[in-house]
Amino acid sequence: MSQQKEIGINEVPRIDKWLTFSIQHLFAMFGATILVPYLVDLSPAVALFSSGLGTLAYLLITRGQVPAYLGSSFAFIAPIIAATTIGGPEGAMIGSFLAGIIYGIVALLIKASGVSWLLKILPPIVVGPVIMVIGLGLAGVAINMAMYVPGTSEYSVTLFSVAIVTLGITILSAFFLKGFFGLIPFLFGIIGGYVYAYFMGVIDLTPISEAPIFAVPDFIIPFVTYTPSFNWQIAAIMVPIAVVTISEHIGDQMVLSKVVGKNFIKKPGLHRSLLGDGVATMIASVLGGPPNTTYGENIGVLAITRVFSVFVIGGAAVLAMTLAFFGKFAALIQTIPTAVMGGVSILLFGVIASSGLRMLIENGINMGLKRNLIISSTILVIGIGGAFIQVSDEIQIAGMALATIIGIVLHLILPDKEVSYGTKSMFEDDNN
Repeated sequence: MSQQKEIGINEVPRIDKWLTFSIQHLFAMFGATILVPYLVDLSPAVALFSSGLGTLAYLLITRGQVPAYLGSSFAFIAPIIAATTIGGPEGAMIGSFLAGIIYGIVALLIKASGVSWLLKILPPIVVGPVIMVIGLGLAGVAINMAMYVPGTSEYSVTLFSVAIVTLGITILSAFFLKGFFGLIPFLFGIIGGYVYAYFMGVIDLTPISEAPIFAVPDFIIPFVTYTPSFNWQIAAIMVPIAVVTISEHIGDQMVLSKVVGKNFIKKPGLHRSLLGDGVATMIASVLGGPPNTTYGENIGVLAITRVFSVFVIGGAAVLAMTLAFFGKFAALIQTIPTAVMGGVSILLFGVIASSGLRMLIENGINMGLKRNLIISSTILVIGIGGAFIQVSDEIQIAGMALATIIGIVLHLILPDKEVSYGTKSMFEDDNN
């Protein structure tokens, strides 16, 4: 791809280029955004709509100064599955809304007292292993999707071959494709795996032919489709995850600042971007979509194209919202075999886990020191092993949430805190 002339944050491209650039961002977020609802049994169409609406809200709250696209958050996959078993998808939406409120509270605290207090309780030795838990904790989900007939324990060679072909296409796309195309390997993997699965006879196209051209997504709206009720156990499962996603948000803002060449932490301020992220998650929760988060894939598109216009990001958001109302498109997504998503997930969940390991390496964390070894080991085993604390009949703190809390507590009470920040700051104080 040829290098584009840089387009500023508030510039409006010519209409044909505007549409092209927006479609690029739509492709970049698409694969991951529909995968999350697919895994947690929510509507991909609702996820697309809520990601678009959440992105527009984010752009508004950040005063049109931060060109970021928001899509479905992978950190909440396991918590949503757990919350759904307790209170159904409606209960999971309440938990997502509460997580969004945490963003708002943290944003207010940052506005009042700065960000240093948050960084002190979230060193790389806590955040890195928790991110690893997010990926490794879902490894079993990916393998089950890849090997077994959906809803059964019946092993299928055909379905596993679909998963392996999908995985192979995804890996080859990530490794050999360059420029923008190198940023959407998961989309290529899904498409390639779908074509292979079709020729293997495991796809039924009937739902597509029967679906209407236009259809309203299956929104889950409080006081319309259900009556909300608070559940302490769901809150205990989902609210602590906001701590991890907030740290990821800060990291994304630092990377975005470097890519664009503006310090978004200072202007419009981290409190605004965090609030925008939280509001986007709350919007998704009242529509029936998974929590939203800023997408690194779209930051990659910005870095390659040098098109920083928030109007392009807004255009992608509108396209996503429009696409959600195409009934045949929603039906097409529903026909994607579980094995295809399983094949993509094998790599995707591994990448998530590896990014946590990368954080430890890039920050120069010395794993030979007892403090770091104890904190990381405890987080990994508690998070992946599925440990939980039964506080009462209704309240249970489990898995990733428990691992996060224990990791923070260990960091705060063990001596020699400075060694857990590494030789380089996880989030630099200044970006020019």
